Amino acid sequence: MRRIYHAAHIYMILGLVSGLGYRELTKLRDFTGETQLSVVHTHLLALGMLFFLVVLALEKLFTLSAGRLFGGFFWTYNAGLALTVTMMVVKGTMTVYGHRAGEGLALVSGLGHVLLTVGLILFFVNLGKRVTDS
Repeated sequence: MRRIYHAAHIYMILGLVSGLGYRELTKLRDFTGETQLSVVHTHLLALGMLFFLVVLALEKLFTLSAGRLFGGFFWTYNAGLALTVTMMVVKGTMTVYGHRAGEGLALVSGLGHVLLTVGLILFFVNLGKRVTDS
């Protein structure tokens, strides 16, 4: 249960810092256009902090971590979110600095989304088994 809490807490910190970073970087560069940096804040808070707070509540009710798939879900989901958000920061920063992101970055971003999807599938399969068992 502690690692779920720590994950939520870390994503809260990263979400708040990313919002500040977006504001300061765009202000520093006098950038007024569209950039992926503008949504990093909400991705970290929603897919990170809020999601893991919900997982924490479900852990309390159904002891999700006792399920066989919990470890796979936890690490796959976190890897996917970290990769997705990292690519958003890289592509957004490149936009602010006037550079174009290549196809390679799109492929890595896609891999992050695939990992998130696999993590969510593992989460729901594990949750379904734990709900049925209780």
